[in-house]
Amino acid sequence: MSQSAGHLIVRTLEAHGVQRVYAVPGESYLDVLDGLHDSSIDTVVCRQEGGAGFMALAEGRLTGVPGVAMVTRGPGAANAMIAIHTAWQDATALVLFVGLIPVADRERDSFQEFSLTGWFGSTAKRVMTIDDADRAGELVAEALRTAAAGRPGPVVIGLPEDVLVELTDAAPSAPIAVPDPQPSDAEITALAERLTRAERPAIVAGGDGWHGGAGRALLEFAAAAGVPVFTDWRAYDAVPHEGAAWAGWLGYGRADAVAAGYAAADLLVLVGCGRSDVMSDGYRLGFGAETVLVTMDPEATMHAGRIDQQVLSSPASFVAALGALDAADIRGDRDDAWMRDRSEAQQRFAAHRPDASVPGVAGASGIPAETEHPGVDLGVAFGELDDRLEGQAVLTFGAGNATIWAHRFVTHLTPASLVGARNGAMGLAVPAAVAASLAFPDRRSVAVCGDGDFMMNGQELATAFAHGGTPLVIVVDNGIYGTIVQHQERHYPGRPSGTRMANPDFAEWMRAFGGHGERVEHTDDFAGALDRALAADRPALIHLLIDDSVMPPAADEIAA
Repeated sequence: MSQSAGHLIVRTLEAHGVQRVYAVPGESYLDVLDGLHDSSIDTVVCRQEGGAGFMALAEGRLTGVPGVAMVTRGPGAANAMIAIHTAWQDATALVLFVGLIPVADRERDSFQEFSLTGWFGSTAKRVMTIDDADRAGELVAEALRTAAAGRPGPVVIGLPEDVLVELTDAAPSAPIAVPDPQPSDAEITALAERLTRAERPAIVAGGDGWHGGAGRALLEFAAAAGVPVFTDWRAYDAVPHEGAAWAGWLGYGRADAVAAGYAAADLLVLVGCGRSDVMSDGYRLGFGAETVLVTMDPEATMHAGRIDQQVLSSPASFVAALGALDAADIRGDRDDAWMRDRSEAQQRFAAHRPDASVPGVAGASGIPAETEHPGVDLGVAFGELDDRLEGQAVLTFGAGNATIWAHRFVTHLTPASLVGARNGAMGLAVPAAVAASLAFPDRRSVAVCGDGDFMMNGQELATAFAHGGTPLVIVVDNGIYGTIVQHQERHYPGRPSGTRMANPDFAEWMRAFGGHGERVEHTDDFAGALDRALAADRPALIHLLIDDSVMPPAADEIAA
């Protein structure tokens, strides 16, 4: 039976188990929208293409299935670029469909014409255009496979307006299996020998793909083998934050004591991630260590420095292979102090008290204890949040200093519980929380962002109301672009420029949507506001006011 190419695309997405597409509509792909009308796929109508792309990215990271976004040509594609760059640098599976001008109008500077390959070619795994209606299903299946295979990432598909309405007898294409290479016995034996020889071995878990019980199994093996486990920047949900081997997270805002432990390792086993500039404090830490790289990427993209052994494997397959090893033999007579000291440093750093004693950190609030705290004490506030969430919520993060307190104090005990732009893109927190609440309606979704980040894509709360999402958004408001001010004070002290903002009452803004809004100006008022927000049966927002002088502590220099 004949159908249009646009309808064939939808049927192929259905065959691949896609549950949602995040879209900003456009006349360039009306036939696909028509196919979605009678589809089992939920079309989540977004308010800006950057928000749609970030929602699809969150879906891909949290579910392990490539997220799907749809936008129109030219301006719509331009707005979606931020999600493509984030998915590329973060190694997250994402497929972006972009409506295009009719084929006959190409190379004539027609309305909203642009070069799909020229724009996305350097930041996507593959860019393709469906110019043959008979191949529409085939190319969609190939895009979904490419996005998920090897090092995950974004794929962009162009949809010429006239090709979409052409009829075809082609059937929907079936899913193409993604290879999952298994570590060989020889590779695992060689790794075991390295771990046994090392005096100060360490594991760093990162990237996507830590679904199910892989993270907990890795932590249990490491504890038995006497090996501390760190996590990479914004991959903190890779392993549960508990147990003898949990050693803390690396990257921006990390404890100096945690970074010092990573830098002191003589063997690093990187699982699911490479040694990036963020992990290594600007390519300074960990470069002298013997290095084992465990990823699905044979090209070791975004890894810097030595590789003494490379194992092509997903985190789950690698952890399963570790089950063949005797952890006690690997531990041997290694001093327990190595792992114990790493764990205790992270425990002190994450303690919910204002006098937490960690080198380089003055207190839970990030300011000296003797200084009167202006506005809400964020150490106390996010400690309260951690107590309420009990490690079970999905946390989504914007960019900037405002998120550091939540990184430090909020515990992750379940996999697929964190979405944050590892490339530092602003505007992800709110759309990611909306997507998380749609993908996991039975789990609490909480967005943490600064006032600058919130205003980038805060309009996507309208999407939550339209589609039944119930995220909680916490906005930390200091009226400035805090991270940039911190850099300015370091390089141009006393000369603030281009970093101040004027904000509305965000709680009133949320109430205008029909949601639950709270404005908190004093620390003592936060706990009650949080309880009311968590009890609300609709989207909620807490607007936290802090002084513009409150900054996370700067990390001390640590020699590699």
